[in-house]
Amino acid sequence: MQITFSPVRRDDRPIFARQGDTLLIDGEAFDFSVVPEGATLPAGAVASEWITGPVTREGGVLHLTLALSHGPRAPGETLFPRPVMVTGDDVIDLPAHSLPEEPAT
Repeated sequence: MQITFSPVRRDDRPIFARQGDTLLIDGEAFDFSVVPEGATLPAGAVASEWITGPVTREGGVLHLTLALSHGPRAPGETLFPRPVMVTGDDVIDLPAHSLPEEPAT
């Protein structure tokens, strides 16, 4: 599963996890095993505000775009995230939501 992230300023952040061709978002399962090779499932066909682009299968790999929420002090790797290839079934590591507040001087 290859995931491209689309940064968005939000205070909340879900937990994304992979189980085979299923993406879990805060425990809610989105099963993409029905997407055949070469097919595209439009983003609007998936009932989740976190899935922001079409879901496709190319070369046997699912490709999807997820909203990556971030706080007011997000680091560069969150604001300009690289796509990630998720090969195992587990929680998907995300870059930091926001950097800690700087102490007042």
